[in-house]
Amino acid sequence: MNYTIFDTPVCKTLLRWFSIFFLKITGWRAEGHLPAVPKFILVGAPHTSNWDLPYMLFIVFVFRAKIYWMGKETLFRKPFKKFFKWLGGIPIDRSKSYNVVAQSIQQFKESENLILAIAPSGTRKKVKKWKTGFYHIAKGANIPISLGFLDYRRKVGGFGPLLYPTGDFEADMKIIGEFYAGVTGKHPEKSMSII
Repeated sequence: MNYTIFDTPVCKTLLRWFSIFFLKITGWRAEGHLPAVPKFILVGAPHTSNWDLPYMLFIVFVFRAKIYWMGKETLFRKPFKKFFKWLGGIPIDRSKSYNVVAQSIQQFKESENLILAIAPSGTRKKVKKWKTGFYHIAKGANIPISLGFLDYRRKVGGFGPLLYPTGDFEADMKIIGEFYAGVTGKHPEKSMSII
């Protein structure tokens, strides 16, 4: 994994206070608790706007969480490549069929501490249903899934409950769907079915 902003104590402290200030003046607040487990998948949902990434990062800074997140490769073009990697970004080339699930499982097995944020919709555009790689990574790495959220209706973001995948995909996705049923994205018309 790359060197991130969370590894620099001064920046980490300054960004936490800036994030608290920014969320307060915009009417937002952080909710929940950072899970007390060393490794997990953080679901980023719903993902319907370019604003989701900055709000997610502000929320994460408030919790002092060190996360990595996947983003489309075009986001990492110059002059922003190093900056987004510094913020924990991992570029994903959607045009090529890399085995992201297997690589992510291996990375979890090799790491003592790792939080990987994934937006299951895979895009801000309207799609029919979520991509399920996040679930298969968690199951394969034997780690929980934290239901992270940004609720634009209530102006609240944070960490929801932890779900340990049971292997019963449909039952687990039903639980996830019930949690997100009450969460409103910035553009609700772009929300999609979870399964």
